Amino acid sequence: MDQLLEFIAHHPFLWGALGVIVIALIANEVWRGASGNAPISSSEAVRLMNSDDAVVVDTRSSSDYKKNHILNAKHVPLAGIDDRAKEITKDTNKPIIVYCGAGNSAPQAASKLRAKGYSRVYALKGGINSWQADGLPVTSK
Repeated sequence: MDQLLEFIAHHPFLWGALGVIVIALIANEVWRGASGNAPISSSEAVRLMNSDDAVVVDTRSSSDYKKNHILNAKHVPLAGIDDRAKEITKDTNKPIIVYCGAGNSAPQAASKLRAKGYSRVYALKGGINSWQADGLPVTSK
């Protein structure tokens, strides 16, 4: 414990930077949750699909989509999301669930769709990997 206090006393800028980073990370998570930009879980996605007839969009490559995808998912790769947004749905209030492989690029696709005027766009947390880990079905048809 004495060594920790000595380290803190000799490196106040490092501890200050750590504090700023922690506060920024917490603020980012709070903002994402409050603004509706936080990714949703697989169970929340299933609820939206069943109760609100949400549109599911797969943003992965064609080869990954052909291997497996969520049943009835529309394939719109991330690179084409701006040009093909109208193919997803014309109803800008209809819920849209966007997913990728591991949940890294789906939030970017969701942001692009929100910028196009779609109000209820959600990224699937963990992507199709999480979906499958939760034991939910996929298809290759």
